[in-house]
Amino acid sequence: MVWKFPNNQILVKEQLLVKEILEEEAIQIKFEVLSDIKSLENSIETKLLYRPQFLLAGIEDTSPKAQIQIFAKEEIDYLESLSIDNQIISIQNLIKKQVPCIIITSSYSLPNYLLELLIKENIAILKTDKDITVVRDILSDFLIDHFAPQMIVHGTFTDIHGVGVLFVGKSAIGKSEIALDLVERGHRLVADDSVMLTNKQDATIMGTSTRIAKHFMEIRGVGIIDVRAMFGIRSVRFQKRLEIIVELVEYDANDDYTRTGLESSFAEVMGVQLSYVKLPIYPGKNITVISEAIALNYLLRTYGYNPAKVMADNLQSVLMNEPIHEDKFKIQRLVNYFQGDTE
Repeated sequence: MVWKFPNNQILVKEQLLVKEILEEEAIQIKFEVLSDIKSLENSIETKLLYRPQFLLAGIEDTSPKAQIQIFAKEEIDYLESLSIDNQIISIQNLIKKQVPCIIITSSYSLPNYLLELLIKENIAILKTDKDITVVRDILSDFLIDHFAPQMIVHGTFTDIHGVGVLFVGKSAIGKSEIALDLVERGHRLVADDSVMLTNKQDATIMGTSTRIAKHFMEIRGVGIIDVRAMFGIRSVRFQKRLEIIVELVEYDANDDYTRTGLESSFAEVMGVQLSYVKLPIYPGKNITVISEAIALNYLLRTYGYNPAKVMADNLQSVLMNEPIHEDKFKIQRLVNYFQGDTE
């Protein structure tokens, strides 16, 4: 059985305005705008970047419309090899794709008559001194993130020993209180109550808080507290990779819970498989320490050490090497003779 979030709608952004690329501080590329300001309102509708070599040559392809077109050395050299009339025909072939934005790399230039033709069609034209490799790598990562599937879930997301742990469970079961205790012990809060999850390239789930919730936390009986203001900047982080989902459930003697850990349990979030722990709780149980143990055990397994398997192998070795009728207590002892507590 694979655990999944019940009835959570996946959100996908449908467009990105050209001006949002210019406004994003994380994009360390300086662009010169060669077109009208109005063209910066054009919509980009795909995460794919395209080099229009086939289109310029008059070869129709199946590339989607409304995508960024990038000009590098090959495109510029090809246009310069043509007559002026054929250059215009090549650009008109490109315009048919409803291009929202053209990025010219490595400080290359287009002739004014071609620029005027593009500007007339309200196509945004950006120029940079960065080469094609830098532009493609940075913009691809940004576009993949922008158009990535997202979902907002109810839970509390923490960073425990560098491991992203999301606590889920019914309301008032104690998710926020556990996170507060973890922060007190030196761990970090990512988000409480509303957690936004993003699927990065169908391989990684990243989590963050919403703009409204930020690092505020609701503690029933106390009210709203600001974790960052109360415990300092070291107590929070803005984003974290999600690695473990811990479902908190009220203890039920009739339910089955993992005892050995030999069989791994998994959760599926937007098609990505994550570790899953179903953790029964009851009054007096120290969930904070157990949460730390879950994170540390995950790290051990990540580094190739599985304590449950080692224990099972040790047991199997003992059972294979000694007769079954011998004293079972001898098998369970680490030492054969207690000489007093001298440690």
